[in-house]
Amino acid sequence: MPKYDRPLSPKELAALEDEDIDFSDQPELTEDFWSTAKVVMPVARNLTQVTAKFDSDVVEWFKQQGRGYQARMNAVLRSYYDAHRQ
Repeated sequence: MPKYDRPLSPKELAALEDEDIDFSDQPELTEDFWSTAKVVMPVARNLTQVTAKFDSDVVEWFKQQGRGYQARMNAVLRSYYDAHRQ
């Protein structure tokens, strides 16, 4: 895989095929990483109440984490949204 002579912009990176992206400087995400990962709660925003269906095991797992499970679910969705929007 090629090394880049400069950091790529998000637009340039998005234009690359997955197999052409150089991940050599990025460490592998192991079980150890996930065992210590923390959810970063976003700053309060305008919230919209919705009715949604989630897999039961996912909801139960978030509930087991304690009070504020819906806010944590929102934080995970926010993180995914922020990572994938353009």
